[in-house]
Amino acid sequence: MKKVGESRESPAGAPQEEFVAGERSTRNRVARSILDHGPSTVAELAGRLGLTQAAVRRHLDALVADDVVEARKQRVYGARTRGRPAKVFALTDCGRDAFEQSYDKLAVDALRWIAEREGGQAVAAFARARVAAQAHAYRKAIEAAGPGKRTEALAKALSADGYAATARSAPLPHKGEQLCQHHCPVVHVAEQFPQLCEAETEIFAELLGTHVQRLATIAHGDGVCTTFIPKLSQNDDRSTNASASTAGRNPA
Repeated sequence: MKKVGESRESPAGAPQEEFVAGERSTRNRVARSILDHGPSTVAELAGRLGLTQAAVRRHLDALVADDVVEARKQRVYGARTRGRPAKVFALTDCGRDAFEQSYDKLAVDALRWIAEREGGQAVAAFARARVAAQAHAYRKAIEAAGPGKRTEALAKALSADGYAATARSAPLPHKGEQLCQHHCPVVHVAEQFPQLCEAETEIFAELLGTHVQRLATIAHGDGVCTTFIPKLSQNDDRSTNASASTAGRNPA
């Protein structure tokens, strides 16, 4: 769950760390109760958790501020009674994502199903199609970049997709740049299906117009995904070099 309420002052005499930890734990219990029981009123939450309604409201205010829960009008089924509909609190998409998910397992199961029925080439085709769809925004960013800024532009575009990417000069004696991805959102899937990494390497070569070489991947146990992009000479034929990408882990 998110860490919320850390900036609030603790009651007099209470250690700040203990107060914050207690607030966070209770706040998580409130959110968990909504997850387990669905949209809930303040009274329902207070009854389930053994808290006062005032305490529940305080925690809900913090959760709403952090976009973990949102207030809604209670949906009424059948004949409506007099009075205003009760307000209920439900998890937002952001709040729901803070709990356990099975997306990685689902993706692995789907790719394994494809591989068993259609073979590894079908998985590779899926990986290329997936990366190609992502590459539309990357291509626009690269085309808008000035000379010598193409790798940096790609890094920024990748970072917008959660890859925490940076570009830097390659260490000597190599002449070129290194594209470093410090995070991989699909690492658990890529560990079992390296076709995802291979397709990504191919699209980098196409986007940058030169052969590239993958030196390391997080999925293989390395700390950072690192791709070497050699410096282009003025006589380089970009369309020819783009097809010469290599997925090897170590430079020759």
